[in-house]
Amino acid sequence: MTIKAIIFDLDGTITKPFFDFDAIRRQMGLSEKAGPILEAMRKMDPEQRRRAEKILHFHEQQAVQQSSLNNGARQTLKALRAANIHIGILTRNTRDNALAIAQKHGLEFDATVDRKDGPVKPDAFGVLRICRQFGTSPQQTLVVGDYLFDLLCAKAAGAMAVLLKNHKEAEQFAQYADFTIDSLEQLLPIIQEKNNEANPSNK
Repeated sequence: MTIKAIIFDLDGTITKPFFDFDAIRRQMGLSEKAGPILEAMRKMDPEQRRRAEKILHFHEQQAVQQSSLNNGARQTLKALRAANIHIGILTRNTRDNALAIAQKHGLEFDATVDRKDGPVKPDAFGVLRICRQFGTSPQQTLVVGDYLFDLLCAKAAGAMAVLLKNHKEAEQFAQYADFTIDSLEQLLPIIQEKNNEANPSNK
């Protein structure tokens, strides 16, 4: 089936990895084994959560200000735009921060779903919502990320999962990916291959 949309994770995928989640947990008073931060915050009492939200907001603002693009990000997005492939962002961060990243680096996204829109990754919600916005099916969509939740939400939605191996823990997630890449530019041959399979006459 022809690839018509690519949904990217933001932090660590479009931008280079920045967050030290263990340090954030410590500042929030959480154990390093407390699990994902957003889920841990839901279990806090109101006062604890307000404090945790301030800590998270600080780190997210730092991530925007100090952000740099992953290798090949700009070129890959430009090539996707030229090929008329929809570009979505699915993040556990906020839309405001995604837009700030886009503005800082001169990028353009066609749709963004953040943690305020509905259930966060690894739930399928975000992938399905972006596909509806684009008028495409999950089967026509690649979901690209550097973490397990990116792959799981792709699978839950029926999309293809692409793992960007840009940190030392990434290899342990490879079993959940349909494709693994070392740089974003490697997406382009995957798209070409899938589209050739769908349209043999184009070869």
